[in-house]
Amino acid sequence: MERKIVDFIKDEEGHWTAVLACGHKQHVRHNPPWKIRPWTQTQEGRKEFIGFPLFCKKCVNSEN
Repeated sequence: MERKIVDFIKDEEGHWTAVLACGHKQHVRHNPPWKIRPWTQTQEGRKEFIGFPLFCKKCVNSEN
């Protein structure tokens, strides 16, 4: 189930986490070479992804 990103926060380890419209959170780490997400490293980059849909596993699991 896709939910739109409404904000970004850092977790307790300093990793960027997307806050989804459903209220759930999802990590959006930039961790080369496994996850290439340089846009997470700047405020401008994160701002461009507000409204971007992410698949929310928590929503799917709670509906089953």
